[in-house]
Amino acid sequence: MPKTALVTGGAGGIGAAVSRRLAADGCLVYIGYSTSEEKAKALAAEIGGKAVKLDVTSPADIEKAAELCGDVDILVNNAGVSEIGLFDSLHPENSRRIMEVNLVGAMSCARTFVKGMISRKSGCIVNISSMWGQVGASCEVDYSASKAGIIGFTKALAKEVAPSGIRVNCVSPGFIMTEMNSRFSQEDLELIRDDIPLGIFGEPRHVADAVAFLVSEQAEYITGQVLAVNGGMVI
Repeated sequence: MPKTALVTGGAGGIGAAVSRRLAADGCLVYIGYSTSEEKAKALAAEIGGKAVKLDVTSPADIEKAAELCGDVDILVNNAGVSEIGLFDSLHPENSRRIMEVNLVGAMSCARTFVKGMISRKSGCIVNISSMWGQVGASCEVDYSASKAGIIGFTKALAKEVAPSGIRVNCVSPGFIMTEMNSRFSQEDLELIRDDIPLGIFGEPRHVADAVAFLVSEQAEYITGQVLAVNGGMVI
């Protein structure tokens, strides 16, 4: 039987790469989307998966997704938002949204889907954090805090559900060339590249490879860990 995977934010740059990779590895992939319905449905048609409406801040959406997906073997909490700006200038509503999507949303999805995993005594959860969750970033304080929370959440949940045969890990990407980073000028991109020891920008497939490894049998003795995918930018 093929494993069933749910990828939140599955139609975006990293999410789409993860969805494609898991499908290539034989999984039935549910592509969770909030606003990118057309992209999600096109991707589902491409990989033989299914698109599912899933705003991770909506309890109703999460419950409906749980009914549609059934038994989920792999949950990838990838949905995320960010905003660049000075800490004291960020609107409180935007701050709350960053936390609700990036941290609370991931926890809410895991809380729902881990129940079935516990009853089946198997399952994998991979949370997508960020290198800024490890070391913090000026002008992305709220985002950094939300992603640091993801790391703490990963480590704590991993300890709690390990006796039930469930593994929980975290992937911490560095600078990945996605639509989210298209706002940078060419000059800014060159300055960023200079800070990456490997001298190249990450691609969504690099994150997808890390996720695929963590949910594979090759990682059966790995849980509660943070796998950094950043070209050596943060060690």
